[in-house]
Amino acid sequence: MSREPQQARIEAAKADAERARRRLGGTMDSLQQRLTPGSLADHAWTGVKDKGSELADGAVEAVKARPAAVAGVVAALVLFLARRPIVSGATKLWSHVTNNHHHNGSAHPPTAESVKE
Repeated sequence: MSREPQQARIEAAKADAERARRRLGGTMDSLQQRLTPGSLADHAWTGVKDKGSELADGAVEAVKARPAAVAGVVAALVLFLARRPIVSGATKLWSHVTNNHHHNGSAHPPTAESVKE
């Protein structure tokens, strides 16, 4: 075996290794640019905006498709959120009605007809 063909193979392997090293370096530079905090934040913000837009579009379509059902859900949500003031107001009204009824000399609790009087 002569030394020249073996030396040529070694040089070719070194050249291949150098090209691979350069490609790896380029890949590393690209990854470093992609993984900067600013780049990651931009990517995340874009994803959030896209998802938010999709959700809003879906909500609008749902309202258009079933307005009565959506109105019912909104009303139920409002009643749920306002349950304490509603109960408090109803309790005060009932207390006021029953106190006025007792002051009028009646021993029986008020009926719907007596409340109208």
